[in-house]
Amino acid sequence: MSLKDNAITIDGPKAEWTIFPHLCKGCGLCIEKCPVKTLEWSDKLGVYGTPAPHVKEEIPCIACNMCELVCPDAAIKVIKKDVRK
Repeated sequence: MSLKDNAITIDGPKAEWTIFPHLCKGCGLCIEKCPVKTLEWSDKLGVYGTPAPHVKEEIPCIACNMCELVCPDAAIKVIKKDVRK
């Protein structure tokens, strides 16, 4: 089984956001630092017995990459889309 098999990917209008729950320790830095409060705690527990973050559907990710930058465990990957026309 690869790391991608455990990943949760959300395809938003500006970015594709992926969390790797097996890497997340539930520190909450991503939730705290998100400038638009797109992230919140999930109801599901991660591998360390702590809640993992997930993206709120009603508040789209602006693809600022802050969550990816502050995550000490590299548990988040944000891939920006080219939305220029």
